Amino acid sequence: MNFYTSIKTRPGVRQRGDHEQLEKTHAAGTPGHEQTPEDLLKDHNLKLKHGQADSENRPVWVPVRTRTTIMRGPAPTSWEDVIVNSATAGRMRAPPTLSHVRPVGWRKCRQTRFHGTDGKTVPPVATPQNLPLAGIRVLEVGQVIAGPFCGQLLGHYGAEIIKVEPPGVGDPLRVWRERDVDGVSPWWRSIGRNKKSVTIDMRTEEGRRLVKALAAKSDVIVENFKPGTLEKWNLGPADLHPLNPSLIFTRVSGYGQTGPWSSRPGYASVCEAESGFRFINGTPDPKTGALLGPPIRPNLSLGDSVAGLHAAFGTVLALLSRKAREAQGQPGGQTVDVSIFESMINLMEGVIPEYDRKGKIRGPSGSSLTGIVPTNAYPCQPAASSPGAPAYIVIGANSDSIYARLMRAIGRADLVGPSYAQNHHRVARQGEIEAAIAEWTRGRTAAEAEDVLRAAGVPAGQVLNVRDIVESEHVRERGLVEDVPVPGPGTKGEGEGPGKAGGSKGWSVKMSRAVPVLEGCDTRTRWAGPELGEHNREVLVGELGLPEEEFARLRREGVVGE
Repeated sequence: MNFYTSIKTRPGVRQRGDHEQLEKTHAAGTPGHEQTPEDLLKDHNLKLKHGQADSENRPVWVPVRTRTTIMRGPAPTSWEDVIVNSATAGRMRAPPTLSHVRPVGWRKCRQTRFHGTDGKTVPPVATPQNLPLAGIRVLEVGQVIAGPFCGQLLGHYGAEIIKVEPPGVGDPLRVWRERDVDGVSPWWRSIGRNKKSVTIDMRTEEGRRLVKALAAKSDVIVENFKPGTLEKWNLGPADLHPLNPSLIFTRVSGYGQTGPWSSRPGYASVCEAESGFRFINGTPDPKTGALLGPPIRPNLSLGDSVAGLHAAFGTVLALLSRKAREAQGQPGGQTVDVSIFESMINLMEGVIPEYDRKGKIRGPSGSSLTGIVPTNAYPCQPAASSPGAPAYIVIGANSDSIYARLMRAIGRADLVGPSYAQNHHRVARQGEIEAAIAEWTRGRTAAEAEDVLRAAGVPAGQVLNVRDIVESEHVRERGLVEDVPVPGPGTKGEGEGPGKAGGSKGWSVKMSRAVPVLEGCDTRTRWAGPELGEHNREVLVGELGLPEEEFARLRREGVVGE
């Protein structure tokens, strides 16, 4: 009898399960929310090969040893066997007659070791246990920004992120914008940090089976395909929840999973326009108040990042609610439906209520803010270090007391009094107030103006570029920008953990650290965005349990990348 899998569990962690609900399910003779091992075997047209079965053909699990579960049975002869074992060992609960025996899953492991057919042991990769999402496994099958940014945020706070990429090419963002000495975008090193890269061709049936097996062992799946794509591949919620009723299915799209626009391709630039965000950004026409020329776009994929934030927030909410749902006898898994379009509308403050109650259609306002005075960017003299570059200072003095301090600081106490006391008074005199401030700032550099205003207690700041930010004393003191090592080609040996630089060919990349700051949590980046397929063996052989010969065959046939 062979021993082919050994999983070391985190001390003190109880395995989740609802044996009472499963008892009811068996008594009713229906699969319910918990698919039985027999059903899984039927799905794959396989016979029960591992373990034994009782008189009702229910799997008989080997009793759990202290801290270690050993699955007894013949070594898998095909990787389909691994699919069945992964689904049953990690997610299926023991039958009610054996409720004292609980299979230990890979999802809740701090460390996972796999003893392959060649006798080698893949070393574990540790995650700081003080991070709030430590022990959560996320399967990321999205690409570019929206889905991957969600995965990046979850990974910062301890989740294990397994990123599935197409073999040979990987996530398109690997080569977007500037490229480093190795031809890889530094942006990828940032958005791909703390992730494990696995290359699987999801266009093939075998590739999709591998993804299904990984999903059966995960807490969360994050995807940002066009709605219906995963269903076409038999990887939608209806396909995965029977294997893993606790799976959180986070879906990011342009317009949501339902509705007349759901089938449209979702691009941030288009969704920003259709959400109304672009309409309020630009130069206003003085006659109509509408746009004068094209809308102004921030030089970022704002909609994608905002959707990623919403997706991460929704995922954490779903994880928080999972325990309560299971305690009520409900499946812990659910779908988190996030759209770029709706995420941008969520940022639109009072635009909709103002239209509803007052009939106002808010338009663009240049560098100011409609209905709030004074808050604007004001011209200054160029700095001595950049004599040809225009300079501005942004002043926010929209509260009544700060406004009075601002006017006195610039020598315009004549613009203080009952006629300027509250915001609605100042809105009626916006032109006069803005002209007075601009006249004062034009005679000073931005740094000189900032010094005067800060001394007076008026919020003001220069318009900084990325060089200014990286060199900022405040940024350094807060540790907001960190240097993350990138191992050079050929400097990472077999069995080394992610992010360990070796040799003299590596370099470092500066990137912003995760926020918010949580007391007692070390959210420093653990490793930079990995090489394409860097963790194929670790995940597919070491953690999923794919036999070496099957792993080699799938690589030869292009289902799994090199």
